Amino acid sequence: MMSLSIKELEEKLLHTEELDETLFVSLKSDKRKGVQKLVKRYEAIQLKMKSLEDMHEEMTQYEVNIRLQGYTHIAGIDEVGRGPLAGPVVAAAVILPENFKLLGLTDSKKLSKEKREQFAEVIKKQAVAYSIQMVHAEEIDQINIYESTKLAMKRAVQNLEMVADHLLIDAMKLELPLPQTSLIKGDQKSLTIAASSVLAKVARDQYMADKDMEFPGYGFKQHVGYGTKEHLEAVLKLGITKEHRKSFRPIKDFIMD
Repeated sequence: MMSLSIKELEEKLLHTEELDETLFVSLKSDKRKGVQKLVKRYEAIQLKMKSLEDMHEEMTQYEVNIRLQGYTHIAGIDEVGRGPLAGPVVAAAVILPENFKLLGLTDSKKLSKEKREQFAEVIKKQAVAYSIQMVHAEEIDQINIYESTKLAMKRAVQNLEMVADHLLIDAMKLELPLPQTSLIKGDQKSLTIAASSVLAKVARDQYMADKDMEFPGYGFKQHVGYGTKEHLEAVLKLGITKEHRKSFRPIKDFIMD
């Protein structure tokens, strides 16, 4: 292999799906520093891939066990937006095909914005069915955030194009006549819940980016409604919008003042 350049070896090592084991063994004994760097890169990539494969395997265990009970249309449900002072609470429900695989998919909070958006497109394209629903500030003020969260989740399930036969839910029980499994930190334990987490997060971020244009000066695109210093200063300066939750402090306190 000494006759091959570093560039040629890089192509063979890092850009082919199946590596010739004989080639790899010979490269490990190649004394060239460039080759040894390639070997280390390859081993790091393989270690990362093994970690992602293991995570995928672990995050599909609940789905596998539920399918063994005879269920076929398992819907994962998750929400985002309980804590912000402005904007909706958003829930997503998604039914994935049995062989769905998206390495790196996990809790949306652990993913970059770019990765979430990439994953959301894949999920929407490959999902058997999905639904994204919002409960807005006015309704949140009427029924409280806990009930609003449940309502958004219920609407997400009810608006699926295919009827789910089992629900995998992140830390919640829903008043629906369906078998349910509730998991604390479910978006880190179940691939289907993680997928719904990503869809909900991307949808809510896009909604708040749109509202940033409708209500300039509040910084909705940056803080997506959370109570940052900049957000609170904008409320004091510009006032309260229809997107603000008037039952939440300190928005409630601003009204009383």
